[in-house]
Amino acid sequence: MDTLTLWPLAALAAASLLVGFSKTAVSGANTISLAVFAAVLPARESTGVLLPILIAGDILAVLVYRRHAHWPTLLRLFPAVAAGVVAGAAFMMWADDDAVRTSIGAILLFMSGITLWRRRATARAAKPEPEPTAGAAPSPPRAGRLKARSYGALGGFTTMVANAGGPVLSLYLLSTGFRKLSFLGTSAWFFLIVNVSKVPFSVGLGLIDGPSLLLDAALVLFVLPGAYLGRACVGRINQKVFDRIVIGATVLGGLQLLLR
Repeated sequence: MDTLTLWPLAALAAASLLVGFSKTAVSGANTISLAVFAAVLPARESTGVLLPILIAGDILAVLVYRRHAHWPTLLRLFPAVAAGVVAGAAFMMWADDDAVRTSIGAILLFMSGITLWRRRATARAAKPEPEPTAGAAPSPPRAGRLKARSYGALGGFTTMVANAGGPVLSLYLLSTGFRKLSFLGTSAWFFLIVNVSKVPFSVGLGLIDGPSLLLDAALVLFVLPGAYLGRACVGRINQKVFDRIVIGATVLGGLQLLLR
């Protein structure tokens, strides 16, 4: 806190607001936040500072969309996610700041590529489906166990190393036929459970400590208005334009981390 000047603090506050917005509206916006945190703070420590901010956003998202989760999908993913988180924690044990910065940048670019590929594939194959009514069960997933394990392990590793599991889960849920409400509800519960499970690893690795929690106490205040804004705008967002902005900003953030 003592070494941060006004503009870096303002950037972190804006990124925290975007965390709240992404949790209740468009999950892809979250990649901009992790790029900002990794650019302003030491890359390795930024993952620990960002984690409590994400958990605050997850709690708000669960409060809003808790009835729309599809628990069979979550239970199918969690064993592989746990293995991915452990692998990510092992990587963080030896990775220095340069390695983490490079990893975050590479993961951001990789996830941007996956998102672009998913958008094109969805545009070719998707057929309009009615939005489920409030409280209705989401469409049954069609993915097999191998697919769930692959996505789960990759999501667990990327979320532990870079807090960047969102694009992986998004790709999995969209590929299995989830619509907006069930997508948001399942994502909310998934990341609340996974991010809380990461806390002991982050504490053990020294990524969460007293100074980081002090910074979190100041930044978490910006999550609530971001979540409220996202909830108010979720039905009015021009998804294609917003996706392009998010992907572009993510690519720039990833390149900045790789070339820094």
